[in-house]
Amino acid sequence: MNVFTYFSAIIQQALDSLSKAGTLPNGLDMAGVAVEPPRDANHGDIATNAALVLARQAKMKPRDIATALAKELVNTNNITKVDIAGPGFINLTISDEFWRDCVPNILSEGNNYGNSDMGGGAAVNVEYVSANPTGPMHVGHVRGAVFGDALSNLLIKAGYKVAKEYYINDAGSQIDVLARSAHLRYLEACGRDIGTIPEGLYPGDYLKDVGADLAVKYGEKFLDCDESEWLETVRSEATAAMMDLIRSDLKALGIEHDVFYSEKILHESSRIEDAIGVLKERGQVYQGVLEPPKGKRPDDWEPREQTLFRATDFGDDVDRALQKSNGDYTYFAADIAYHYDKYVRGFKKMVNVLGADHGGYVKRLKAGVTALSDDGELDVRLCQLVRLFRDGEPIKMSKRSGVFITLREAVDEVGKDVMRFIMLTRKNDAPLDFDYAKVQEQTKDNPVFYVQYAHARVNSVLRNRAPDAFNGIDVCDGALAKADFSQLKTPFEIAIIRRCAAWPRMVEAAAEAHEPHRIAFFLYDLASELHTLWNRGNDEPAERFVIDDDKALTIARLGLIRSVAIVIASGLNVLGVTPVEEMR
Repeated sequence: MNVFTYFSAIIQQALDSLSKAGTLPNGLDMAGVAVEPPRDANHGDIATNAALVLARQAKMKPRDIATALAKELVNTNNITKVDIAGPGFINLTISDEFWRDCVPNILSEGNNYGNSDMGGGAAVNVEYVSANPTGPMHVGHVRGAVFGDALSNLLIKAGYKVAKEYYINDAGSQIDVLARSAHLRYLEACGRDIGTIPEGLYPGDYLKDVGADLAVKYGEKFLDCDESEWLETVRSEATAAMMDLIRSDLKALGIEHDVFYSEKILHESSRIEDAIGVLKERGQVYQGVLEPPKGKRPDDWEPREQTLFRATDFGDDVDRALQKSNGDYTYFAADIAYHYDKYVRGFKKMVNVLGADHGGYVKRLKAGVTALSDDGELDVRLCQLVRLFRDGEPIKMSKRSGVFITLREAVDEVGKDVMRFIMLTRKNDAPLDFDYAKVQEQTKDNPVFYVQYAHARVNSVLRNRAPDAFNGIDVCDGALAKADFSQLKTPFEIAIIRRCAAWPRMVEAAAEAHEPHRIAFFLYDLASELHTLWNRGNDEPAERFVIDDDKALTIARLGLIRSVAIVIASGLNVLGVTPVEEMR
């Protein structure tokens, strides 16, 4: 149950009653009425702006509406206090009994707790990673990969039907470079001396295996022949080999895409022509000459007539070229055709996860989607770079010189769970520091350890401490849900129930904002409250989870901490992190 949805319905009923009584006019638009936590937790549990939102429509003072609404709410079940603050905000305090009743609900729903139907089954395409298939993934790809995967999981939990998609950039000149590099390794595998790798080719040892496989499969067929005879075959073989490597690397990070979409196939189909045809039908294509790019001197630039898209009609800074003067399609033409293809496949909602260096693409991509459809929505999320450290010292990398840390090396060193959680401890567009030493510390300062430890502590109590105190005690969720939760009376116990009860709303809010990092923050705060409860028990035996001479209170507290573990596990599953049973 979403607590805020529940009380939103109660507030709506109260407003309807005021309308029926003539205190408020009928037909008021309630769309702007919000029900959410107050900014200051000391002001109560629930806050609403109803009086402020409805005042202008009702032609009444906000304070007068708030006073009337407060009178309606004050005698409502589960509401113990109603306060009017400022110009007309209403703060509600909810009864401890209501919060205690949330615990068996969490225990009954288990892993499904927090699932929402907010998305209504709407199809969403989330495209992420989409690294060029020219080599193994490096650690710089990790953040966007984790963000995209966690966002997909979050949207699924919020009730959307999500397709996780990878766009294979297998049609550009870089693929020809890959093919020539692989062919060189093929020559090497056939016993030829290739000397120093020529400038402009990929020097990585990862292509040795590709060359060896080519030698086994094709023998000496491509040894002494023109490039035109082997380029297409080697390009196809090398691209397939690189995609196998990329899939393997992503799987080590816990990522598996639903769709791999080939740019090469896009070009070979009629999709680009189809997309441009739609733009032409809508009057968004014309022949013209663009202004010279900023920073170019006049003698560096030659005005040429091109086929242009009226991108400025849809918020872009300049119109964009679709075809060059020689008739070739531009990269942008392929990009909007790809997004048109998504739309044709049934995805009105699309999310692209890109690196921060792609910031210049955002307006043009959004302009293309808007122009091609009446109801298509594209959200582009940019992920800032990750700065790598080891024991506080920065790690310098250069992809150009071939000095970089691969994704697989990073995952093998710190583990999938650490890598994924840490990548979500900052908002995607904020810089993130990753210190190999710090992320493996077992301290409160290491958020992934702190959250995992909370989950493991609960399991330790249920697995060891409780059976030691009460032989044969049943600690399954069904049995714990039948506990007498009126036994839970301390402010700290009620506070942690409130936190757990906020989980369904957190899922919806994070999904709506496309911000999975909120889940990591939420889990850290929940874990902190669990550890606080644990530490209070160390100082005061009466507050321990297991009370040796009070089975009823023990079962109630076990139900409480098990509900905490359920929420933590649910959140970790969204992040793609394994909820551990015990710390090792």
